[in-house]
Amino acid sequence: MATTSENTGAPNLRRRESLSEIRAANPDLALSGNIISATFNTPHSFVYRKGGDWDLKSRRGQSALFDSFAYLSSDATPWNHTVVAWTGEIDAPTDDVVSSPGTPAPNTFGATSLNALSAPVPIDGNTRLPTPPPVDGLWVPREDQDRLEYRLSHNKTIRTYPVWLSDESEATSEGILLKDQARWRRYAEHDLYTLLHYKQHEPTDGRRERVQWADYYRMNQKFANKIIEIYKPGDIVIIHDYFLMLLPSMLRQRVPNMYISFFLHSPFPSSEFLRCLPRRKEVLEGVLGSNLIGFQSYSYSRHFLSCCTRILGFPSDTLGIDAYGTRVQVGVFPIGIDAAKVESHAWTDAVTAKYNALRELYRGKKIIVGRDRLDSVRGVAQKLQAFERFLEMYPEWREKVVLIQVTSPTSVEAEKEDLEDDTKVATRVNELVMRINGMYGSLGFSPVQHYPQYLSQNEYFALLRAGDIGLITSVRDGMNTTSLEYIICQKEGNAPLILSEFSGTAGSLSDAIHINPWDLSGVAEKINAALTMSEDKRQEMQSRLYRHVTEHNVQSWITKFIRKVYNVLGDSSSANSTPLLDRALLLTQYRSANKRLFMFDYDGTLTPIVREPSAAVPSERLIHTLDLLASDPKNAVWIISGRDQEFLKQHLGNNRRLGFSAEHGSFMKHPGSDEWENLAEKFDMGWQAEVMEVFQKYTDRVQGLYTDTWFTQRTLT
Repeated sequence: MATTSENTGAPNLRRRESLSEIRAANPDLALSGNIISATFNTPHSFVYRKGGDWDLKSRRGQSALFDSFAYLSSDATPWNHTVVAWTGEIDAPTDDVVSSPGTPAPNTFGATSLNALSAPVPIDGNTRLPTPPPVDGLWVPREDQDRLEYRLSHNKTIRTYPVWLSDESEATSEGILLKDQARWRRYAEHDLYTLLHYKQHEPTDGRRERVQWADYYRMNQKFANKIIEIYKPGDIVIIHDYFLMLLPSMLRQRVPNMYISFFLHSPFPSSEFLRCLPRRKEVLEGVLGSNLIGFQSYSYSRHFLSCCTRILGFPSDTLGIDAYGTRVQVGVFPIGIDAAKVESHAWTDAVTAKYNALRELYRGKKIIVGRDRLDSVRGVAQKLQAFERFLEMYPEWREKVVLIQVTSPTSVEAEKEDLEDDTKVATRVNELVMRINGMYGSLGFSPVQHYPQYLSQNEYFALLRAGDIGLITSVRDGMNTTSLEYIICQKEGNAPLILSEFSGTAGSLSDAIHINPWDLSGVAEKINAALTMSEDKRQEMQSRLYRHVTEHNVQSWITKFIRKVYNVLGDSSSANSTPLLDRALLLTQYRSANKRLFMFDYDGTLTPIVREPSAAVPSERLIHTLDLLASDPKNAVWIISGRDQEFLKQHLGNNRRLGFSAEHGSFMKHPGSDEWENLAEKFDMGWQAEVMEVFQKYTDRVQGLYTDTWFTQRTLT
């Protein structure tokens, strides 16, 4: 018994020792040893069967992220790890769909009362339930919710706490009614995903966007509620991707000292593109609730910093942003894959058998492989056009090279506009495939083999092993796992990788052959160069790529990111921050207060900072808003400015209910009064004449100089 106890206790002992070292190196943080990862979808998808057990299966996509969760949850790390995620759309067999309490039960009929031609077959005289009318939603009783929650929270691989998403009126103590489950992903996938990948929808009247934004906001709130339920002081919270961009600030408002980090797995556009998003400020402010923000590549972090400066006005440098009285650090952390897991699977007997079958099927031919989502940003059309150009430029390769292209359906929840875009992409791809095969194929051979379907893992790894070239032509990409998995699968084959320079992994894979997917002739030349490359050169490139992918795997990525988190937290500059404005709390306190004092700065607050001071005039909307505030007798509204009395009187003086402090407090005018009070008249100002004489002397000598009073915005520093 003693031996068993020692064996089972050893991993926990190692965990405590490792965690104690981290705590010793960061004594001021009081780390709890817990990490909470927030991501949009759980690692599993669910099928609900009334009264039975839940069916769980691994969710497609995001394999690298889910592998990092499994690693954090294992004994290989010192952390206790928990995932908070939405259940995703829950499926249910048609005959198991149930309605909420109070829904009338369907009638029953005897078979003898039914018309034999319309009755269910066979007619055996027994009582039948006719097909019930469609139920608006899926009702899940509380006890079935509890069973799933218990199963997920006790999962030995990844402990998960699910977030149930519904309207407040549809979640009761008896259960939850799940209606239009896809609504919770629409804003993120229709608006954010599109814009982050440099695509733009046609402008609309905004009604649909307002509804979707409200769902997005509430979804982030429900995530915040779930995290607060399980949070303990000293926990580290890591938030993943664009579905949860409001979550950092929501958590910061409720727990000001929480340790929060955010990692964006998608691209981030330039400020000129992001400013097209109506909710751009809210999204940026939401992310800035983090202590650390991570990106896949340097260009994405640079764009984010630029957006914070140009859109929000916060000063930034290459390492972070100064926002709300604190320092928000920004870093680049290229994600990897579980290389050992991929390599182990890629050389199983089942994969090897399929690999041999592929090589036999295309004996004597070079195989170019591609696997992409059927999405315009993945560059499938550009790939086909480049391959067509290759066959045109290098006729000696005709009937000697085959492109095997696998396209999986896009995961974006399709609305009408999205469906039209996807249909255009699919139509374009099909047209190109038919054109190439018609031009360069024959009765016995087609140069393009297009498979619009999902592949099993065995088929996928066999295809990557069989390739003579891996061709990735994405026109905008965050993290491309196919490129990394291809490198692992070419451990023995040494086949080169051709990678778009617009992929988020291009900066990490310097030994890949980089191409511009818009340069069709350039891509064709690179394909020919890869096919004619010497074995020594291919082996040299593959060796460096393989070493990089295995060393910078997903385990290394999450370890480095977490280490950076507590290093940033240990920085004294992150210790004290100005709390973000809790708008809900402000509204509650506003309504309950008998007297309210509002003091507004003018330049940079009520009006934007502009190069020419005279151009900073109040908008009609601002004037109307100030009028509304000042019209409430409970409110005292003051404008504080470095401007002089004449400027404030000219632009805001029509509202006598406003109070003014001009020239940085030198002059004041109380609400309802027409008189300005000079607060500086008792001071000795005799020195000003001497100073003005010196200023005027240099103003006369130097072209372009002028003298201004109490205005430092354009002075040299």
